[in-house]
Amino acid sequence: MPRRERRAQLLSSALEVFVAQGYHAAAMDDIAERAGVSKPVLYQHFPGKLDLYLALLDVSCDQIIDNCRVALESTQDNKLRVGAAVDAFFEYVANDTGAFRLVFESDLTNEPAVREHVDRVTTECATLIAHVIHDDTGLPDAASKLLAVSLVGMAQVSARFWLSEAGDIGRTDAAALVSALAWRGIRGYPKTDEH
Repeated sequence: MPRRERRAQLLSSALEVFVAQGYHAAAMDDIAERAGVSKPVLYQHFPGKLDLYLALLDVSCDQIIDNCRVALESTQDNKLRVGAAVDAFFEYVANDTGAFRLVFESDLTNEPAVREHVDRVTTECATLIAHVIHDDTGLPDAASKLLAVSLVGMAQVSARFWLSEAGDIGRTDAAALVSALAWRGIRGYPKTDEH
């Protein structure tokens, strides 16, 4: 199998094991077995368990950041942007791979490298949103960033709550509820143009 394909296979197997067992309980033996390879093959690609976990975090963090970017670029209508950005988080946590657990529920957040990856999601998504807020409201950068971090936090925490405890509320309806709340707050800031 070509190196790139083998790496993708190993990451997929590792994701399943880490999501099911958490970092501390997962063993490289389990990951190698799930991938159908020997441990030496696994170690050829990843020198250790933390390296493998960080590689998975890179993929997972990039995915949610890219989803947020696409949501913001999908329209010039800010109400729709808020809805699309909130839904990006709901869609991400609803994905049946469970990858969001690595980013938002990691049992390894005391590890500085892991914390840095996890914080990158909030920082980069908030930066994307802050640019829109700043451009459309004229608010100072610091105020735009604070509002953006608040929106990211609202979307992320509510999406995780929805997945674990919201009962019979469908994903679309749940995202719409949170989007409406966010929009009612953010729309009160002065706009610099028609959007």
